[in-house]
Amino acid sequence: MIKKNIHPVMGFLILAFITIILSAVLNILDITTTEYKINSTTLEYSTETLKINNLFSFNGAKYIFSETVSNFVNFTPFSTFIIILISFGVMEKSGFLESAITFITKMMKKNTVTFLIVFLSVIGSILGDISFVILLPLSALIFKYGRRNPLIGVISSYAGLTCGQGLSIIFTSVDSSLLSVSLTAARVIDPAYRMASISGLFIMLVASVIMSFIITRITEKNVSPLFASKEKNEEEEKILTRKEIRGLLFAVFAGLIYIIIFIYNIIPSLPFSGNLLDNSQILYVDKLFSYNSFFSKGFVFIVAIFFITLGLFYGIGSHKFKNELDFVDSLGYSLDNVGNTIVLIFMASFFISVFKYSNLGSVITASLANILRLVKLQGIPLILALVIITAISTLVFPASVSKWYIISPIAIPIFLNAGITPEFTQVIFRFSECITFGLTPVMAYFVIYLAILNKNSDETIGIYNAIRYIFPYIGWTAIILISLLIIWYISGIPIGINGVTVL
Repeated sequence: MIKKNIHPVMGFLILAFITIILSAVLNILDITTTEYKINSTTLEYSTETLKINNLFSFNGAKYIFSETVSNFVNFTPFSTFIIILISFGVMEKSGFLESAITFITKMMKKNTVTFLIVFLSVIGSILGDISFVILLPLSALIFKYGRRNPLIGVISSYAGLTCGQGLSIIFTSVDSSLLSVSLTAARVIDPAYRMASISGLFIMLVASVIMSFIITRITEKNVSPLFASKEKNEEEEKILTRKEIRGLLFAVFAGLIYIIIFIYNIIPSLPFSGNLLDNSQILYVDKLFSYNSFFSKGFVFIVAIFFITLGLFYGIGSHKFKNELDFVDSLGYSLDNVGNTIVLIFMASFFISVFKYSNLGSVITASLANILRLVKLQGIPLILALVIITAISTLVFPASVSKWYIISPIAIPIFLNAGITPEFTQVIFRFSECITFGLTPVMAYFVIYLAILNKNSDETIGIYNAIRYIFPYIGWTAIILISLLIIWYISGIPIGINGVTVL
């Protein structure tokens, strides 16, 4: 019998080994596929043959031995997670988190707290990938100081982040890139076609709210009972002292000043403002989220300094920090016993790097996309076909923009010829990603979810169990989002401002 609860470090090592063997077998079998590309200037198609890169070869071994260390060092989840942990350490050591969460949870029912965490997670795509390293540990601490099992908070937040990762109620840099790709594909059929940046606002907003309620209900009805025996049942509730209230006031005041300064620096065209923007861009969303903007590059540090500010001023106001040594000591508080987490992240980065090098994700995605060219479908069956293709490909190729580069040159023209707009086609793609995004260890931030689960658990939680906790959410995510797509398609309700489903 196969042991299901394999240690996550060994789990990633086994997945890497399977990837290496599979790449060798498929390479020997000469498994290839065709990727269709569109020249954005001439709007002409070109093709590229995609093949599996053999990791069980000299070049594969050379890549593994020469790139593993640099891949780990440049593995974004690792650096961002460590920085955020430092800032959380200050808030926790100073007592800010315990006092703030106690103050908040006294005024709310536990279901309400769960809903707020889930809703923030569902709309977390606004922050991009950084939302994983902020909301997952924060949710654990909110549940911990709210006298509930922190694992419930981590699981519910991860479910919200992944099942809602394609529900963008605010136009982000990812949406900008997707729209650009969709527009290029649409102009193959109609060279004058235009797409609005908020064309999917209505359906995204409805989906976000419904998914937040559904995930909250699943958490309380299905997931919470799994950990009910480990809930903290403290008869005496914590009562805030005068020092703690004063500390909260200090922290709130300092935090508000910090937020005002931050907001002023992302507003363009005011005296000495806009310092965090990339002014070489035209659209504001690109100025804010482009890879060269100070906002995009420094956002992790901006958030970390904000959290440190809250913890520091709380410590000063509550007299928890009596000198600079107390503050310095708090900076490393969350990094105690972090060695196992570093090893786990290293092994995850190794697996993800060899999987990307193998090119398995691209080959599988392109092969699935080509199925759309072979089947002759219309209407709802065509919508369901794209849902299935995208959901499966997300398991092996979670990167939204790169995946859409492969799928859109085929999907957009086919859907346009079937009378379905590129705007709605892109919504179908984004909804479909939500169904399986939380199930794949290939997604870089899955390891952060796994690390925080183990950090807050007395028992080792392996990859299988971490995924199993998300299963209850997946079925309902598929039902809700597919139902919304069909309702919008049949009714013809606008999906957003200047956004329609059918031509």
